[in-house]
Amino acid sequence: MAKTVYIAGLGLIGASMALGIKRDHPDYEILGYNRSQASRDIALKEDMIDRATDDFVSFAPLADIIILSLPIKQTIAFIQELANLDLKDGVIISDAGSTKSAIVDAAEQYLAGKPVRFIGAHPMAGSHKTGAASADVNLFENAYYIFTPSSLTGQDTLEEMKDLLSGLHARFIEIDAKEHDRVTSQISHFPHILASSLMEQTAAYAQEHEMARRFAAGGFRDMTRIAESEPGMWTSILLSNRETILDRIEDFKERLDEVGQAISKGDEEQIWNFFNQAREQRQAMEIHKRGGVDSSYDLYVDVPDEEDVILRILELLRGTSLVNIHINEENREDIHGILQISFKNAQDLERAEHLITENTDYTVVIK
Repeated sequence: MAKTVYIAGLGLIGASMALGIKRDHPDYEILGYNRSQASRDIALKEDMIDRATDDFVSFAPLADIIILSLPIKQTIAFIQELANLDLKDGVIISDAGSTKSAIVDAAEQYLAGKPVRFIGAHPMAGSHKTGAASADVNLFENAYYIFTPSSLTGQDTLEEMKDLLSGLHARFIEIDAKEHDRVTSQISHFPHILASSLMEQTAAYAQEHEMARRFAAGGFRDMTRIAESEPGMWTSILLSNRETILDRIEDFKERLDEVGQAISKGDEEQIWNFFNQAREQRQAMEIHKRGGVDSSYDLYVDVPDEEDVILRILELLRGTSLVNIHINEENREDIHGILQISFKNAQDLERAEHLITENTDYTVVIK
């Protein structure tokens, strides 16, 4: 039976979600809310949604499923609004927030006793692009789509959501909301603090040592890429997961102190073990298996500085979907290759590696 789905927030995540739902459920009616008219117009023009509004409460009573793809504070505010509306009996309410405990707690508080079902969710996918104009039906492919059930979830809620979102081609997983926030504080939230701190430190250092800006290349670029993320979103994330993130900061301070002491003492063995353990631990992590990604599959090619060499490689890859192309020309000392090509999935990566290796004598590295 066809359903009515209401997506509040037509940014990159919400609009891409609409495309994924339409892929497997073309008969479903998709309603969209967005404050700005620009995203509403794009979503309507590109047939991502069937109807749009800038008045959140107007479409809510029509929906069988409501997905709040909004900043954390606004998500909680809209949960409060939903508690006062006459919604369909058994309506499923979900979200797409990067932290879960605060949202699940709010749902259990404000929606208690209502004939609704709530299940928290966090699609771990993204891009440096934003807005409905950047929507991509394949954005969630092979990425983890995490569900955090609540006391209001209901017996069949998870299966209904999996069916609704089947067109996203994501990897669904279920986890407790508090454990989700503990895990993401370490592998997502804290790294953003590190990246921004490193940028702040380097910018200050470069005022007296100007060449620090010019020499910053592969390793520095990779470590600080996420420092370009939207500050409002990350402020909200940190403030909604304070205790766990503060714990990670204190833990890291202790680890830095240990390394500092080893350097001060000239303890060569401890320093070597420090780097070696990190290398072994990274090689053993799921990073290399691409278990769940918000990133792409990267291939590096060492190419000569010759005319048309980039065009030659792109011609070989004609028909292969590329996510991004980057020419690393500033400083090649600590990067894998001057040409970096990013793909959405492992199949395209393997095909590209085969084509370039078979048809050129360039060195190809996959990381």
